[in-house]
Amino acid sequence: MTATAPRIQVLDPRLANQIAAGEVVERPSSVTKELIENAIDAGSQRIEVEIEQGGARLIKVRDDGIGIGEEDLPLALARHATSKIGSLEDLEGVSSLGFRGEALASISSVSRLELISNAEDDPRHGWRVVAEGRGMEARVTPAPHPRGTSVGVRDLFFNTPARRKFLRTEKTEFAHVEEAFRRQALSRYDIAWVLRHNQKVIHQLPAGHSAAARERRIASLLGKNFIEHARYIEREAGGIRLSGWVGLPTHSRSQADQQYFFVNGRVVRDRLVAHAVRQAYRDVLFNGRHPVFVLYLELDPDVVDVNVHPTKHEVRFRDGRMVHDFLYSSLHHSLASAKPAESAEDHDAEVADTSGASPQGEASEVAAEQPRWQQQGIALTHSPDRHPGAERVRRFMQGYQALHPNHEETLLTPQPSPPSERYSEVREAPLAMPDNDPTAPPPLGFALGQLHGIYILAQNAEGLVLVDMHAAHERIVYERMKTQLAAAKGLDAQPLLVPVSIAASRAEVATAESEQEAIARLGIELDIAGPETLLVRQLPALLAQADPEALVRQMLEELARYGRTHQVEARVHELLSTMACHGSVRANRRLTIDEMNALLRDMERTERSDQCNHGRPTWTQMGLKALDRLFLRGQ
Repeated sequence: MTATAPRIQVLDPRLANQIAAGEVVERPSSVTKELIENAIDAGSQRIEVEIEQGGARLIKVRDDGIGIGEEDLPLALARHATSKIGSLEDLEGVSSLGFRGEALASISSVSRLELISNAEDDPRHGWRVVAEGRGMEARVTPAPHPRGTSVGVRDLFFNTPARRKFLRTEKTEFAHVEEAFRRQALSRYDIAWVLRHNQKVIHQLPAGHSAAARERRIASLLGKNFIEHARYIEREAGGIRLSGWVGLPTHSRSQADQQYFFVNGRVVRDRLVAHAVRQAYRDVLFNGRHPVFVLYLELDPDVVDVNVHPTKHEVRFRDGRMVHDFLYSSLHHSLASAKPAESAEDHDAEVADTSGASPQGEASEVAAEQPRWQQQGIALTHSPDRHPGAERVRRFMQGYQALHPNHEETLLTPQPSPPSERYSEVREAPLAMPDNDPTAPPPLGFALGQLHGIYILAQNAEGLVLVDMHAAHERIVYERMKTQLAAAKGLDAQPLLVPVSIAASRAEVATAESEQEAIARLGIELDIAGPETLLVRQLPALLAQADPEALVRQMLEELARYGRTHQVEARVHELLSTMACHGSVRANRRLTIDEMNALLRDMERTERSDQCNHGRPTWTQMGLKALDRLFLRGQ
């Protein structure tokens, strides 16, 4: 018996909406996100979010935006009905958060939805439209309401039991809702926000435009530790602007849960962005840790496609390589300049409160994992106007370098003695102060002595400095070796005695052909021996023992995906890091006071000297106020 093909038919509107809901409405947090984005697009100055039972019972978003008129209200719940785009040109340069016209229709198909809105200033006016999970013509009735809109979503998935049973506990679902709220609140500082759960206020955030107001909001949402251990970054080039806060490598987390990246005000999760950030932190982050950041990228809407995914979490850049390079270089230089060159006085007032709860209500894992000494506060760079002592430190370093013009040259000169002996030689006499400021001590102060042959104890203007001498010298030697390698303008290459044949995909071969110049600059000779065969004839001399196939495959993958590769650089730096580790001052080695001071001065002029090559901190600060509290002085 021959089977007959089923007839093609138009889907029932209710079924079509529920299928669309599967893409847009994953859980209560998805609904919250969509409703908040609509409120932002409406020009709201205040947005209130009310949640009951983690969002399964009620999600309500109220705003004071422009509202919806009576004649447009029925279309608000219709599929593919929107006021935000009207042509293909609008779609290509869309700047609003919502534009597909799917959200409310999809949400109303799996919930009991009520929308009340007023587009006039008279609160006696207003109109209500209701939908209860079925394809029915919307009926509009009068309902007094202040100017703006309220959307209430009750009993989510009440008519799709299979979807409802996949909801997690109330606590878990609300955690996702709070995260969605947090992302939106970080996207717009000019809007006041309120979040309630089961009639309890969780967040109440006033609007603010100043740098201090923005930092207060971040501290409220992400914890005080975040803002205390972050650097403010602002850079603009080629029509692209990057601003925001990047966490210092010493303030990292075991999971990537405090990473917020916004493109033209839209929060996104993008592989290209993640790769650029990961590469920027590669040299300073402890193994297995994740950086924290809140970053804002602004560029022409015409060069970014936000219509990639129904949830609008992903974007596509017209020139991904340029964006990647801009992000990487901006973050790389910002982290490199985080030297021990700032005053710790601003930290002393907050030392007693460094282990506060995180936004998720749990104890700060960073504080729990770090030694008590480090919890006392690390004196590093924060936002531009945060430390008044920065200019004094900068003036001192300029004066110091003028008095010791050959100091860096001496450090870069190869030593005839073994590396571990470098700080055993007779070094300069104790450092004199610059003539223009004879009383100001250097940032890391002057050495007092050693502790168990491992730590250097020094005194600066703020109090006590403790330095892990091996970790610090390891970073100094490593950065010096990288500088020398860069000055050589290329990597020495070594031909392979027997070329290595690699079975490659056609895509890999195409990448190798199009990126020949970039590959050659890395000291690699890669020939195309066939439509699916590559020959490795030459590698950098430093990587002569590396696995050629693994190296080339990873390199080609990065070139194809991100337009550039750091694989060769990463492998070379791994080797240099190992060499620096073996060539550094070892623990239990006694140094003279002059040798300790020389090490402290080297740290002050070395990039990334706050962390060793493996991402561990090299020094920490205890201010006088913290020491006074420790010994109950003045109490």
